[in-house]
Amino acid sequence: MPIPRSQLAPAREMRADARHNRARILEAARETFARRGLDVPMVAIARRAGVGVATLYRRFPSRESLITEVFADDLAACASVVDEALADPDPWHGFCGAIEKVCAMQVADRGFTDAFLTAFPDAVDYERTRERAERGFAEVVRRAKAAGRLRADFASADLALLLRANCGIVAGAGEGAAAASRRLVAYLLQSFRADHAEPLPPPPPLTLGHMAPTSSGTAHSAARPANARSGR
Repeated sequence: MPIPRSQLAPAREMRADARHNRARILEAARETFARRGLDVPMVAIARRAGVGVATLYRRFPSRESLITEVFADDLAACASVVDEALADPDPWHGFCGAIEKVCAMQVADRGFTDAFLTAFPDAVDYERTRERAERGFAEVVRRAKAAGRLRADFASADLALLLRANCGIVAGAGEGAAAASRRLVAYLLQSFRADHAEPLPPPPPLTLGHMAPTSSGTAHSAARPANARSGR
């Protein structure tokens, strides 16, 4: 027996309302992460989205699930930057271009740094993309070294250090963040050149995916709070 149209309409409205809430949460999370970093309280995101905390947790049961959804497109763009560097016939130009573009992404979105440098083991697709970008960048580095343009002692940890340094510049330079970032990157790229390279201390035991977030390190706080009982 066909379902009466009067019963179908509320279901359609609920689905539309759920989609609307989800879009509002993602928009609010992106704006809040960009301004305040990944450690912003989930209740602040819910408040900005105009939904209850319980609604937020129904759509995104953990902070990790929200972060990886918000930054999935940014991570894909980062992987594309690495792909472009690999396709560049000039290994040094490709290396410099990748560094400059990723650092420019940091200026545009403060939260991206923590999202990129933090491992999310349960987010399989996200981790797969991040690991592809990391492997690709390792190949960009290998080619630049083989061409004799990148200093031989450049290590993967140096990229993590560069991103953290640039993140600090972005956080502290205010309206001059973009100009300050470009100058820092230019300085560092000159120091990465193979010609006239002087010995350095050994690199720290850091990798891109296993550095703690820049603030209090709650990016992995996945548990739903006990008082998230009500909301729209």
